[in-house]
Amino acid sequence: MIVSLKHETPNDIVIDLFTIIADAREMDYIKAGSTNFKRQDLASGFDPDSCFYIEHTERMRGKDAVDLTIDPPPDLVIDIANVSLPRFPVFAAVGVPEVWRHDGSKISIHRLDKNTGEYQEIARSAALPGVTGEVLTRFTQAGLTEKRQAWLKRMRKWTPELARD
Repeated sequence: MIVSLKHETPNDIVIDLFTIIADAREMDYIKAGSTNFKRQDLASGFDPDSCFYIEHTERMRGKDAVDLTIDPPPDLVIDIANVSLPRFPVFAAVGVPEVWRHDGSKISIHRLDKNTGEYQEIARSAALPGVTGEVLTRFTQAGLTEKRQAWLKRMRKWTPELARD
């Protein structure tokens, strides 16, 4: 895939949103970026646009590599949509619990249903409780048009409200 500003800019904004909210909540997390995740036994793998360990930070802290046969997948994957590359089945195969998908205009939150092995769109994030797709969409769109420092300042001012949810 050829990476462009159309892809990288929303990815960076969503990463910033996650980190600002998580930091305001004093959550521990590991930003695993676009780490390569492969499961040889499933002949499957992926390179996420971005991802985070939240629930499994202690288990993953200090590791140089991930072995999905013994290590958990990231708790949250950010997927900046590429219609030619449907990645949800791959995410599901390795057990990624939550995906935030940006389709170019909005962000939807998807949770893996362990019974069906498929993702269901949900209203609120389990990775960052209280955060909705609507909130992520609104602030991502603002981040695409506002001056960077003004947007960051507004996000940092807004997040203590959300941290109390």
